This record gives sequence, C-alpha cells and structure tokens, in this order.
Amino acid sequence: MNDAGFYEQLAALGREGTAFVLVILTESLGSTPQDTGAKMLVTAAGLHTGTVGGGKVEAKAIGVAQAMLAGATAAPRFVNWTLRTDVGMTCGGSVKLYFEPHAGGGAGAAWPVWVFGAGHVVQALVPVLAPLDCQLTVVDPRREWLDKLPRARNARYVEAAEPAGLVPTMPDHAFLLCLTQGHASDRPVLQRALAERHFPFVGVIGSEAKAEVLRKELIAAGLPAKRAKEFHCPVGLSFGSNDPREIALSIAAQLLTERDRLRAGAK
Repeated sequence: MNDAGFYEQLAALGREGTAFVLVILTESLGSTPQDTGAKMLVTAAGLHTGTVGGGKVEAKAIGVAQAMLAGATAAPRFVNWTLRTDVGMTCGGSVKLYFEPHAGGGAGAAWPVWVFGAGHVVQALVPVLAPLDCQLTVVDPRREWLDKLPRARNARYVEAAEPAGLVPTMPDHAFLLCLTQGHASDRPVLQRALAERHFPFVGVIGSEAKAEVLRKELIAAGLPAKRAKEFHCPVGLSFGSNDPREIALSIAAQLLTERDRLRAGAK
C-alpha cells in the first residue's frame, strides 16, 4: 500500500472513532526484515493496515500497541530492539520503532459519549444527542437493533459479541452509559469500566434496587467498596414517566448537566 492509501486508512479510523496506534520503523541497522520508514496501524483487534516487517518483529510490535490501547496510554514512545536478544530472531540487526496512540471517540471529539445497548431508550436517546457537539458510539451485539438507529455524521454503531471488551479502547474523557438488555449484560461493562478506567461519568439504567445488587456483585468480584459506588443508577434526572422518550430526555439532561459542571470546574 502506498503512503496515500495508508493515510486514507488512518483518517478513516479517526472518523470512525476507532482507537489505534500508529507504528513507524524509524531506524533499522544490519539485517532486518523491513526498511526504515515502514509503518502500520494497530487497533485493539490487531493489525489493521501496513507492515513493519512481518514475523516476530511485527508480532511483538502489535503486542506492544495493543497493550497501549488496553491501558489507554496517551503518550507516544520509542523502543529499541536487538533482533537476536530482544525478539528471538537469528538476524543480527536492530530496529527502533515509534508508537503513537490515537484515542477513540472521533477525531477531535470534545465530548465522546459511549452507549452500551441499542434498545428502546437508546433508539429515543440517539436523536436527542446526535444534533449536539458530541461523538456518539453505540455498542450492541444485535445488528438488527443497531440498524434501526438513525444515521448521523457524529455517530458510529459497533456490533460486538462481547461489548465489555471495547472498554479499554475508550478515550479517558468519555461519558459511559450502560443501557443494555438487563443486569447481566450491564455488569461486565460496568466491572471493566470501574476496575480498569476512571471515566468522568458512568450511568446505568435501572432502579435503586438494581444499583444495590450491582454494587454487591462488584465488591464480591474484588472492586473496592468506594469505587463500587461511583456510578449513577438510576441514570437520568428525576422527572418524567417511564416512556422511553421521556427517559431519554432525562438522561440527556443529566449528561449535559455533568458535562457543564466538569467544564466549569476545569476553568
């Protein structure tokens, strides 16, 4: 792939809001599998585009990039590897690689909102949020429900059999909503969000009784009691009925309230 095609792929990932790492071979000495300037894009799923040489070098570089995504590392880094001792190859050369992480949530998105679930409330919520200055990501294992959502330039819809696996790819400043089919599918997302990340807002649909059950289960799974309380359930401000459209409005109102509170505190 030529450079133009490569950077088209890079730009597409940014538009889609997919987290990725740009990897560039900045220096190669001796016998190495690729020339200086080779590059690739790595997402949480693995190699997306390009190559830095294939084989053990590339496999190790992909592992480093995926670890950066899983840890939500924002800072770029260089690595120097001697192929024989650091990579386990018979080649006698060495390589220097540059890793540049790019957070998900959309290119330049000031306010990423990630919604897990695509049911009735989300069907009503997306049209409320889409006109705002935000970047929406909706995750659900059910393609038929994702396909019902309205198309919007700042929204992307991700089909994932294991939605919780996407939590490590989310940007640090994302607002997270668990609006899935129920308690059993909310908890894995919530578990990873609270155990591994520190998002500014985490909301879960449901009752106070559900919140109490979730907290007990999170603590039983090893989460500190204080951390197990750091989510909003029931999510949404206290007004309106149980109509999905009114619930959607109450959730949007709470998101905006929290967004403005955080922005005011940052000034």
